[in-house]
Amino acid sequence: MRLSAANLAYAYDRRLVLDDVSLQLRAGESVALLGANGSGKSTLIRLLLGILKPMRGEIRLGDTDLHALSARQRAQRLAYVPQDHGAVFPFLVRDVVLMGRMPHQSWLGGASAHDRERAQAALARLGISALADRTYTELSGGQRQLVIIARALAQESPVLILDEPVTGLDYGNQHRLMAQIHDLADSGYAILQSSHYPEHALSTATRVILLKDGRVLADGPPVEILHPEHLHALYGIDTEYVETRDGRRVILPKVLARARRPEQKQGHSKLPFLNIS
Repeated sequence: MRLSAANLAYAYDRRLVLDDVSLQLRAGESVALLGANGSGKSTLIRLLLGILKPMRGEIRLGDTDLHALSARQRAQRLAYVPQDHGAVFPFLVRDVVLMGRMPHQSWLGGASAHDRERAQAALARLGISALADRTYTELSGGQRQLVIIARALAQESPVLILDEPVTGLDYGNQHRLMAQIHDLADSGYAILQSSHYPEHALSTATRVILLKDGRVLADGPPVEILHPEHLHALYGIDTEYVETRDGRRVILPKVLARARRPEQKQGHSKLPFLNIS
C-alpha cells in the first residue's frame, strides 16, 4: 500500500502552516518525520489521516483519493498512534487492544475468535501480554503508550502512522520499540513516525523527511539528510558525528562531543549513555 501527498497546503485562521508539501510512503519503508515544535508535523499527520482536508493538493492511498473513502475504509488501511491518549473509562487492556479490530467487524457482530487472537498477538509482539487483565486507567503513561501501539498493530492496516511514539517510554522500551518498528517495515508495513530524536531516525529509519516552517527542507536516506547543516537549520544547534569502533555513527551536540576525554579515541566514553565501544 502506498500513501502519497502532492502539493499540500493548510492554514489556521489565515496563518499558513503547511505549504507545497509532497511525500511518498511505500510498503517496507520506515520514514521518520523530523522538525522543531511548530514546524507543522502534527497538522501534516492529521491531513494524511483524513482528519483535516487540505486547502490545496491531494492525498492518495494507492490509486484512490483519501477523501473518497469512508472513515471505516480509511481505518482498514491506516492505523494511527496518537501522541496524547488520555484514559477515560476503566477498560481492561485486552479490550482496549481489541478495539483495534473494530474496522474489520460487522456493525451487528461482536469480536470473533480471530479478532481476539490478533489482539493477543499484538500484546505479545510488544512484550506486554502480562498487562492484558490490568485496568488501562491504572497503568503508567509509558505502559499506556505501548497498549495504544498494540491496538494499532491489532488493526492490521498496511499503513501505520505514529505521532512521537516514544513519548513516555523509558530508555529500554524506546529502543525495543524502535526495533519493532524496523521489523514491521521489514515485514511490509509502510510506516511514518514523527520524532524529536535524530539519533533514532539515523539508526532505524529507511528515509527521513525534514519539515521546517511548514515546508519540506529535505527528503532522503538518513545518512545523507541528517548532517550538521540540516540539523542546525531545524533546531538551531551545532552537531557532529561520533564514529564508533565498529563503524557506526552517533549524532551529538558539539558541546557533548567535545567533552570526550582523549582516551575515548580508544573506545571509552565519558558519557555512560553513549556506546562508542
